[in-house]
Formats: sequence, C-alpha cells, structure tokens
Amino acid sequence: MSAQSNQSAPTIVLVGHGMVGQRFLEALAGQGVTERARVVVLCEEPRPAYDRVQLTSYFAGRTPDDLSLVEAGFMERHGIELHLGDPAETIDRTARTVTSRAGQVFAYDTLVLATGSYPFVPPVPGKDATGCFVYRTIEDLLAIEEYAKTSTTGAVVGGGLLGLEAAGALKGLGLATHIVEFAPRLMPVQVDEGGGAALLRTIESMGLAVHTGVGTQAVLADEATGAVTGMRLSDGSTVATDLVVFSAGVRPRDQLARDCGLAVGERGGIIVDEQCLTSDPAVYAIGECALAADGRVYGLVAPGYEMAETVAGALAGSAGSFTGADLSTKLKLLGVDVASFGDAHGAAEGCLDVVYSDSRSGVYKKLVVGPDGTLLGGVLVGDADSYGMLRPLTGSVPPVSPEQLVLPAGIGAPAALGPSALPDEAVICSCHNVTKGAIRGAVTEHACTTVPEVKKCTKAATGCGSCVKVLTTLVNDELETQGVSVDKGLCGCFSYTRAELYEIVRTLRVTSFAELLDSHGREEARGGEGCEVCKPTVGSVIASLAPTIGADGYVLAGEQAALQDTNDHFLANMQRNGSYSVVPRIPGGEITPDKLIAIGEVARDFGLYTKITGGQRIDLFGARVDQLPLIWTRLVDAGFESGHAYGKALRTVKSCVGQTWCRYGVQDSVRMAIDLELRYRGLRAPHKLKSAVSGCARECAEAQSKDFGVIATASGWNLYVGGNGGATPRHADLIAQDLSDAELVRLIDRFLMFYIRTADRLERSAAWLDRLEGGLDHLRDVIVHDSLGLCDELEALMADHVAHYRDEWAETINDPDRLRRFVSFVNAPDAPDPSVRFVPERDQVKPDLTVLSGPVIPVRTLELELEGTTAR
Repeated sequence: MSAQSNQSAPTIVLVGHGMVGQRFLEALAGQGVTERARVVVLCEEPRPAYDRVQLTSYFAGRTPDDLSLVEAGFMERHGIELHLGDPAETIDRTARTVTSRAGQVFAYDTLVLATGSYPFVPPVPGKDATGCFVYRTIEDLLAIEEYAKTSTTGAVVGGGLLGLEAAGALKGLGLATHIVEFAPRLMPVQVDEGGGAALLRTIESMGLAVHTGVGTQAVLADEATGAVTGMRLSDGSTVATDLVVFSAGVRPRDQLARDCGLAVGERGGIIVDEQCLTSDPAVYAIGECALAADGRVYGLVAPGYEMAETVAGALAGSAGSFTGADLSTKLKLLGVDVASFGDAHGAAEGCLDVVYSDSRSGVYKKLVVGPDGTLLGGVLVGDADSYGMLRPLTGSVPPVSPEQLVLPAGIGAPAALGPSALPDEAVICSCHNVTKGAIRGAVTEHACTTVPEVKKCTKAATGCGSCVKVLTTLVNDELETQGVSVDKGLCGCFSYTRAELYEIVRTLRVTSFAELLDSHGREEARGGEGCEVCKPTVGSVIASLAPTIGADGYVLAGEQAALQDTNDHFLANMQRNGSYSVVPRIPGGEITPDKLIAIGEVARDFGLYTKITGGQRIDLFGARVDQLPLIWTRLVDAGFESGHAYGKALRTVKSCVGQTWCRYGVQDSVRMAIDLELRYRGLRAPHKLKSAVSGCARECAEAQSKDFGVIATASGWNLYVGGNGGATPRHADLIAQDLSDAELVRLIDRFLMFYIRTADRLERSAAWLDRLEGGLDHLRDVIVHDSLGLCDELEALMADHVAHYRDEWAETINDPDRLRRFVSFVNAPDAPDPSVRFVPERDQVKPDLTVLSGPVIPVRTLELELEGTTAR
C-alpha cells in the first residue's frame, strides 16, 4: 500500500528541499517510514534538491540536471508529494497546519523544518544597486552569468569558502576579479596564518587581486543608471568594478519558526535538543536553520546529514541523538586543494605544531599534536592528498612520527601511511559517518565486490567525494584478503589495465580502437563506442606506438580523431572562455630575435594575449578555432612547430645558460636541452612530461622537480628521474651519474619507454615510481643493468619514434581535408556567419595587486617545528 493511497496514515511535512532535506527523505525511505506515512515536501526553488557543494561546477559545463541529488523516480517509488516553487508561508502550531505560498493547506502530525540559511549582505550603502548579487542558488548563478556578459571586472565581498568559489566563477567568466576579506587572511575559519599565506600567494599568482584586513564601506553606483561602478573600502581605497557578489557568510533561515513562536537563539537558529526537536514536540529542525544542543549552527553538509538521520531514526522508532559533528572539510578552491580537520588552530592546551612549508610550490602542511603525540588536527593547503588518511587518525597516536606524515615523498620521507594502518573505528566518510569497519563489513558481511556496490551499501563517498581514494584502497585490500580477484580493468569497456593494453597493441599490431574493443573488450562492450576513459587512453597508446605497429602517427587521422580529448582534438589548449591558446616549441628556451619578432607580430595581428611560461616558452591566448591554421601557418613559416602544450606528451626541456655564459657552468646545458627536446618532441605518454638541464650543481633549471632531469658535473651528467612539481611535489631520484652524452641519452630513452609501457592512465612518472614494485632499485636494474632483457627493445621503440616524428601543425596546414575541422561553425564552413560579430578579448592586463605577502624567495624551504625547535 503506497503512502499516497493511505489517507489515514500520519502525515510528515518537510519544509525545504535542499541537500539535508533530500537526505532526510532518503533516510525515511530507507527505514520504511514512507510505507506507513504520507510525506509532503514544500520546496521554494523551481527544481528538486541539487548538490550545492558543487554549485560552481555549473560554470565548468555541468547542467542543473547534472547537479541533481534526486534519483529518477525516487519520489514516485516512495509516494512522496513534492511541491516545487511553493514554499511554506505560515505555520499554525495549534491547528498543526502549514499554508503554502499558493494557498494550499497541509495538516501535519510531524513537521520537519529544513529551511537552510540565507546569504548575509552587509548593511552598506549601495548594496541594492544593479549588478549586486549573492551566491547561493542556481538562479543566482544564472543571473551572475547573464550580467557578466556586459561586465569587465567583478568583486567578491568575503574570502571564505563560498567567497573563493564565487571568485573562481567570476574569473572563469573572464572578469578581472577582486576578493575583499575583512579578516587578516583568507578562509579564516578553516586555515591558520601559514595556510592563509600560502593560499594568498597561490591565488594572487592566478591574477586575482586580494584585499585582506579591510571591509566594504559602500557600493558605488552610477547616479543615472543605478548600476555598480565600484566599492569603497574601510582603508579609504576604492576598487573599480561593475559587478559585486556578496559572500560574507550565511544566517539561519528561522523566520517561519519565529513567526509561529518556536524558540530561537539570541543570534539566530531554531533551538533544538539532541533529538533535533524544537520547543514544540511535533516540530523538528535540521541543517543550517537549527541551533544544535551544543550551541552551534553547523554550516557544513555532513552535520546536516547526521541531523537528518537522527530525525528519520526517531520517526522510525529508533533512538538516536545529535550531539555535535566533525567540522573537517576538504575542497578545491580556484584549483587549489585546501583541507582542515580537528583542532586546526591549535587551541588545545600544551599542543605543538609540526609544519612543512614550500612557498615555491604553494604547499603548506601543519599538524597539531598533543604532548603525548596524539594527532589533534591539521591544515593542508596546496597538497591535500593525505587528508583521507590523516583525518581518521585524529584523536589517536599515529604509527609513525608527525614529521613523516607531512614530508612529501622523495625527500627523505618513508612511503605514505596506508589505509590498512587505520583502526576499524576510524571514520572514513565524514559526510555519512561511515567507519573503516563498516566498509570492511560491506565486503565480508554483505558480499559487495566492487566500489560502487560498497558505496550503495554504506553511502560512503556519495557526499563530497573526498574519501573515494581511501575507500577504493580499503575495498580492494579487503577483497584480496578474502581471496577475491579484484577487477583492475581500465574501465567498464576493458578488463585490462593500460599497461596490458599497451602490450596487446604492441604485440598484435592493433592500429584501431574499434579493432581492439571488438577483440579484447568486455563482452558487453564489444561493438560499442567505448567511453571517455578508454578512448583517449587507447588513442595515446596507438599514437606512442604508431611507427612500430604501422599506424598513422597523426593524432587526427581517421578514427584517431574521435579518440582525442578536447585539446588534442584541435591541437591547442581550450581556455575557459572557449578560445584556444597556441604554444610554439622553443627548445631549451633558446630563440633568435627574428623568431621573437615573428611571435610578436602574430600576437599583434590576431589580438592575442601573450605570456612567458615557466618552461621558457611563449603562450598566445585568445585564438578562435578558425584562426588556428592561420596562426600556425605564420609560425611554421617562421621556423616554429607545435610545442604539444595540448597533449599528454613531452612539453619542455628547460635549461639554464650553462658554461657558455655562466661563470659557474661546467657543461653546455643549452645544447643538451635542445638535443633532448628535439629528440623526444611529440612523444605520447600516460601523462604530460617535463624535463630540465642544469649546467652545474647550483640547479638553476630546477631539474630535480621534473619527470627526468639532468645536472652537469665536471665529469659528465647526472640523471634524475621521477620528479614532479605541481600540487604533489616530489624530488627526483638520482639513478646514474657522470654519464657521457651518449650514455645519458640511452638511459633516458629506456626510462621514458619503460614508463610509457608500464604506467597507468594519467599517472605521472612520480606516482608511477612510487608505485613501482621495488621502486628506484628495480628501475635502475631494468634500465641500467638490463635485468629484464628489455633495453634493446626500449631503445628500438624510441628510435622508431625519433625517425618518424612529424610536426602536427605542419601536417594539418598542408592538408585541405584536415583543415576542414577548424571552423567556428560546422554549418557555415566557408565563412563566418555575417550576423555574428567576434569582439576582441577583454583587456588582459592584470590588476595592481596591492596586498602582498612578502618577497618571493626562490629556494625550497622545509620547516619542521616540534617541541619548540625549528629546522630548515
């Protein structure tokens, strides 16, 4: 019997249908309450619950439907009555009725308030001017997106979580962006001073202007139009802007409760007890509108979910309580990983800090430990990969020292602590309070054999998703312990790993994806089209083996074109505004005046923004698809070729000036860098590759942070492998020293081809080396001592690549058939639509950054603070 057909059943009315409201409904359904009760939901927004945590991903191409949290048919299956766009207007607690905006009256036996929160807008003059927005709903995003079309500059009031999300959105919309934060640092609630400084440096390096320690005094507006023209700050300065987003925090939406006489807190929030009951025994409150029994209003989704479970349990007849929640959080803001957990600010008496700081890479890690070594909390900025391991260890004494937990791999730290070291009571998924024991139980007691099955059984990793990596490791480890074969296939189309597919393609000389899928794909995938995982992976494998297996090495030839990622599809990097960047190869950073002039003329003639890259090249931004062949033609005629900035391939071989110019140089680093870059150009790999050559031990080219790096000695060259800059820095390891030119090239040939042969999809060489069984010693045995007898084969593969290299830009512009794909409108290939006018990109000059974090020191700093001592 459905709930809808049972009109005599008790009625539960839910006011609000956000993330917490939907979690409450799922919990009701999971405990069978919807089978014996009528459930009515009043939703203010025009769409069902969606993932507000991922709101900004709308600007990255996700649609409102993609963000939906409601499984198709969920409401119908459980007889839930959902009223969209019809919020509750009044509550009559005496009559136990709720009246909606449309005038519908619903009687209730139990009322659950999940009204959430509303954005706080400071009461400053001009706050209601045209061009002022808040950042809370999909409708807010749609309005901002539309207004930004006629704007050039945006400002965000608030540098917290949502403020940085909003700033990222404005930047993605092409606006010069300012962030104004009243506190002395960004994200003041989550990170400490050191973490805030690291975050500030990284965000400023992206071209955003940050103003901390100042408030907004007024929004300035044009007297005639009423539109925003700027902001006046508390330090007397002004910021010119034509769009303002207020993201200065939220306040509980408790007006309904106030109007009907429910008790609310002095500073807002509906007062509830440990069962989430309000001052009326028939009314519950959950989520951001509730003032919990511990006196706190929780603004994170995980505590809201726990409240929803508590109330659903109470309505199902099971005892439960909400006494507080974990405030740990892990996010990616403006592309920067930020996480905090436990006592992040070190408030506990007698606690000590262990700090690792690398200002060059924008990485900051701090652990707070008690006098007895208990891990109390921490802050991670720039590299939060260890969050999934560290947070569950909070409150216990880790099995290794705190110093080892913050040090990155490759500079003396041991292998990362594995999930197997965690106790069963460790909470792996804080969103749904799922422990390691529950995950293991899903495998051992509920016969789950895949990660998706464990996610469905436990709900782990179905919230923010930050625990997916640890969850996968735990599930696979438990399955292997139980003697179950773990499917490590590339995707749902292939049961083979990338390395196994490489061997199949190489051995059988497979030259097409369709042939490989039909002969070696899973039975259910054969005859299909593949997926977004296997198509580019196989495309890369075929490209890397093209001369050996007899395939066309041009990545856009025939079927290969359909396998490529967006960037490879047009041999250029797509930018956020839909235009493309062009990066010609400049081997070793060496360039002639004539070539510099040629690049400058191309940039001027096509109105492109130019940027010197960290790899000693020049990036040209803002090209339309139909302009790409014209630009390439000019560059090829001037002696340039593709720099492969768009591909999973060799990018650059950076160099210092070496012995030719530098008084410290002992070898010709520029010549070697040029030779290596020209040798390995166009080499397709599981991930992008970077290299550098330094002419002496002073290491000005930063060779030890590259996939393969070379440092000159008085006796030859030292070769380092497995380094990585970026978000997870790793120093490269020395694999051989005092090599001759020929010995160096031979070892690099072997290293690269062995990596390409055995690495996983999208696996950097640093991660591959850490994963490689036997590590550096095994790699040295293979490529130096030929322990597997593969070296002749690896060298032959590289020789094939070098002999058959062709520039992809030249290949394209010299073939009319290939040129046909480079049009702005496929339905108007001959000429642009005359009704469409292309306008130049907005002024790309970065705003003056008036808030600086201090001088940039070009050295790696390792700082460990423990028991009052500091080591560098």
